[in-house]
Amino acid sequence: MKDNMFQELTNEQLLKKRNTLKGLAIGFGIMFLLAIVAFVTIITMKGSKGFPYATCIPFLAMPITMRPLLTNLKMVNKEIKARNL
Repeated sequence: MKDNMFQELTNEQLLKKRNTLKGLAIGFGIMFLLAIVAFVTIITMKGSKGFPYATCIPFLAMPITMRPLLTNLKMVNKEIKARNL
């Protein structure tokens, strides 16, 4: 794989890609926070008695699912900084 796949994009495409990735990261972050709030609310309302803690696994996997998105955003920002846009 190439070192940086964003080198061949034009400046406009690069800025559009950054805005898209930033929007996705913010959207997924808000969704994850709302899911955590809903999960905690359900736990407190029902009580943890008899609650299957295996349902916590998606919340432990959240950072793993966000990593590729944040890595691509970091690469785009690095390329923008290298071009001094």
